[in-house]
Amino acid sequence: MTGPGRRSSTFTRLLRHGFTDPSAAGRLLDLPEMSSVRSDPVLLDSLGASADPDLALRSLVRMVEAQEPGERQRLLDTVVTAKPLRDRLLGVLGASEALGDHLARHPRDWQALVTYEASDLHPGVAEFERCLADATDTVSLRVAYRRCLLSIAARDVCGTTDVAQTAAELADLATATLRAALAIARAAAPQDAAACRLAVIAMGKCGGHELNYVSDVDVIFVGEPADGDAEEAKALQAATRLASHLMRICSETTVEGTIWPVDANLRPEGRNGPLVRTLSSHLAYYQRWAKTWEFQALLKARPVAGDPALGEEYIEALAPLVWQAAERENFVPDVQKMRRRVVDNIPVAEIERELKLGPGGLRDVEFAVQLLQLVHGRSDATLHSGTTLDALGALASGGYVGRADAAQLDDAYRFLRAMEHRIQLYRLRRTHLVPEGEADLRRLGRSLGMRTDPVATLNKEWKRHASVVRRLHEKLFYRPLLDAVAQLTPGETRLSPKAAGQRLEALGYADPAAALRHLEALSSGVSRKAAIQRTLLPVLLGWFADSADPDAGLLGFRKVSDALGKTPWYLRLLRDEGAAAENLARVLSAGRLAPDLLLRAPEAVAILGDPEGLAPRDRGHLEQEVLAAVGRADSAEGAVAAARGVRRRELFRTAAADLIGSYGTEESPAEVDTGALVDRVGKAITDLTAATIAGALRAAVREQWGDTLPTRFAVIGMGRFGGHELGYGSDADVLFVHEPRDGVDEQEAAKAANTVVTEMRRLLQLPTADPPLLIDADLRPEGKSGPMVRTLASYEAYYRRWSLVWESQALLRARPMAGDLELAGRFIELIGPLRYPAEGLGEDAVREIRRLKARMESERLPRGADPTLHTKLGRGGLSDVEWTVQLFQMNHGWAEPGLRTTRTREALAAAHAAGLMDTEHAQILDEAWVLATRVRNAVMLVRGRAGDTFPSDGRELGAVGRYLGYGPGHVGDMLDDYRRITRRARAVMEELFYGA
Repeated sequence: MTGPGRRSSTFTRLLRHGFTDPSAAGRLLDLPEMSSVRSDPVLLDSLGASADPDLALRSLVRMVEAQEPGERQRLLDTVVTAKPLRDRLLGVLGASEALGDHLARHPRDWQALVTYEASDLHPGVAEFERCLADATDTVSLRVAYRRCLLSIAARDVCGTTDVAQTAAELADLATATLRAALAIARAAAPQDAAACRLAVIAMGKCGGHELNYVSDVDVIFVGEPADGDAEEAKALQAATRLASHLMRICSETTVEGTIWPVDANLRPEGRNGPLVRTLSSHLAYYQRWAKTWEFQALLKARPVAGDPALGEEYIEALAPLVWQAAERENFVPDVQKMRRRVVDNIPVAEIERELKLGPGGLRDVEFAVQLLQLVHGRSDATLHSGTTLDALGALASGGYVGRADAAQLDDAYRFLRAMEHRIQLYRLRRTHLVPEGEADLRRLGRSLGMRTDPVATLNKEWKRHASVVRRLHEKLFYRPLLDAVAQLTPGETRLSPKAAGQRLEALGYADPAAALRHLEALSSGVSRKAAIQRTLLPVLLGWFADSADPDAGLLGFRKVSDALGKTPWYLRLLRDEGAAAENLARVLSAGRLAPDLLLRAPEAVAILGDPEGLAPRDRGHLEQEVLAAVGRADSAEGAVAAARGVRRRELFRTAAADLIGSYGTEESPAEVDTGALVDRVGKAITDLTAATIAGALRAAVREQWGDTLPTRFAVIGMGRFGGHELGYGSDADVLFVHEPRDGVDEQEAAKAANTVVTEMRRLLQLPTADPPLLIDADLRPEGKSGPMVRTLASYEAYYRRWSLVWESQALLRARPMAGDLELAGRFIELIGPLRYPAEGLGEDAVREIRRLKARMESERLPRGADPTLHTKLGRGGLSDVEWTVQLFQMNHGWAEPGLRTTRTREALAAAHAAGLMDTEHAQILDEAWVLATRVRNAVMLVRGRAGDTFPSDGRELGAVGRYLGYGPGHVGDMLDDYRRITRRARAVMEELFYGA
């Protein structure tokens, strides 16, 4: 019987040796089976050195209990006296509950760890094949596989092999297992085996010689007739049966569990394609149909089982295609999009614990390395390795990545893979999630050699290495481009000009030589400015590459940097304000308009670093600023120049916010509600135009009359201006109305009003660095033939006697914008009955509106324009939606207050709310109107000039697509979607407008 003193002493000793439950450990050591070693200090020291002493002791006791009575003491004696066995066995038992279970089920397998000869230290495929040679069925294969796995794990946990060697051994064991499984399948179907040649090509981590403990084994099967004259179809059927049986042998769950799933989904056409193809069929698919990611996957292809000659033929046939993949259009964006898609599919609750797929995880390293291999492997065969760390080393040796960066990434990758190995080893389950439990984290940390505060140390090291990967995996691609031109590090192997050009071409640069000159100008030298640029440019180059025009982005950045390089705040803003640099990159590479606006006054870049800087300013603030600037000026020209300067800055703010909202950033995704984006742009530009016109009016009046014009004067917004729907390239449609002041002669008043209008238009169109503002008054009574300005009384007389139905329709958009608001209000009151006639329109008026619309469709569409793609006059475009909505307004506005609005979307929503239009029709029309408006805005942003149809230039068309949310290579989808959406809108319009 054990006394209290001894129990206390044992408890303390076990606690000191790292046991977390000393009481339970003490009870296990007190079992009769353990009596001979219960106080052995060597055993306790070794148990304490394991990752989980409690687990190691529990598993050891189960092993001892499972032995034949005569074998128990032999096992314990060997454990105590043979240090190599003790370290290996207890190391495995403390790290892997699953292998402890295996040793309890197969009591003799511990003897596989006894021998410790040179051939055991680094076995290859041949040694593993010998170990599996006696397996004749699925159960015996699993038992032999686990026995081999036991020896790999023992070398791993004892540090005999490093993480790369362990991964290579696991891949070699998988190779031997696939060969054994194929042998079993062939033995079960000798006729099938005789009818075909079958090669098994390993892909993924198995192909790359870097397998995990528990992972799907990715394969591709290639089959041919055994006899060249045999029927191909029958040979493929036989090969398919063999391949399917091989997969079941490895994947099925038996009394001994499973080995691993064999996954053939990387084959051509994935799970929809045939399991086995001939070599010529594989070749035809990759030559014609394969996507970029499929060539990336082939980097790791390696024949491992079956017919070796056929396997080698497969590799030789496909290798040239792999190394041409980087020449494909949109190569880099395709690869980066695939990476982003992987991250996007991780559940939010798991992303912080995801070791493989999360940001800063293993996949970031692998994608970056593979990308560089595909770009430079075309001309450098030393990069043709399927193993990530070998390829990374070759990239560093060739100067394709910096040696210091490669060393840091190598270190981080090894640490993360070691974590992954130990997490999977515990229960031999396929997982890449870092555990959350304290006990699991403690075991994991101790298994990696962290004995003092293992949980805190593990978390710290993991975060540090993940941070290194996050920082370097993008830099890895772009930094050597700077080193190639800056030439600052003596002795460092650098990219050759040819290799730098290849990399820039892969990134989508049309003129690599010019891009290298820009990089050299920005980053060369030892100044603080050049040092900051070398920090910024690797990231900026990535953002430029993620656009339709990287060349324009880099050129624009050089111009802005040249203009602002000597200002102390510019580079500091980009370096320290996380969003500023990305926002600038998006704006500079998305088209011509925003960079043109910025380069006229580069200091506006400060807007991009202010969290509130992209928010549109309201009309009151804008008008106040414009009028203050006008008041400070010495002349009308100077006053309007100041007002146009404000307009240019605010146009840039609006365009930048629109682009960033449409593209999204790393911190915030693209805006989902595109209607809200369109409304925000329309309102911002309308408010800005109104403020600018108010400033021009003040300047024109002050120049000749001082503070008071002889006549009261108002500007009425019409068209898109009145509807708060202006785009970047819109003119301002207006009407001018005046009323002589008391005691002022009507002719004098009219002359003053006309002089003001003429001066305003002149001032707003003066040639300057700022974009002109065109004022269009063609919607006035009598059009171009009528007087530019009328009195309120003249308008009243005209509308009472001569007004046509189209003029009433145009007045639906009329809204006061500048000048005398009381006079403008009376004008709006005057036209109310015209635009919202009591009891609605008569039949003749409706017929006339329909006739005008039909005539416009047949006569005004530009010659040669595609009617399915013209945003204004084309099928289902802006005109179709607006005329439909306006017909509802004129018919029902008298009875429905919600319809009395100048805004198309508001009126559409009001018609739906009033029950005049069903939900589906309203949604179809709204979607088409928003899309057509966005296309017009996109064309102006991309080309720098207005247009009503999609650009014909491929790069410009791609930029429009990016603005609309379509990735590289999806221009066709964009045009198809536009035609589909507008076709549906046209059908609704014909029903509601024409009554079809």
